[in-house]
Amino acid sequence: MAAQISKQTLIGEMLQMDIGIASILMAAGMHCVGCPSSAMESLEEACMVHGMDADQVLTRVNAYLANKEKAN
Repeated sequence: MAAQISKQTLIGEMLQMDIGIASILMAAGMHCVGCPSSAMESLEEACMVHGMDADQVLTRVNAYLANKEKAN
């Protein structure tokens, strides 16, 4: 079963799950994924700070994880 994240998942946890998530976040406009404080923010909090739709980002990240799981 593919790993899934929620809006409450911390950015740091997401990146530990799969570093490939960083490129999704950066493509969405969240260029601070390497910032120490971002590691302790939830996806929802980070999206709010950056004026992004957390549901859209969440959908993209979970689709990435599901597709990666299918490929394995």
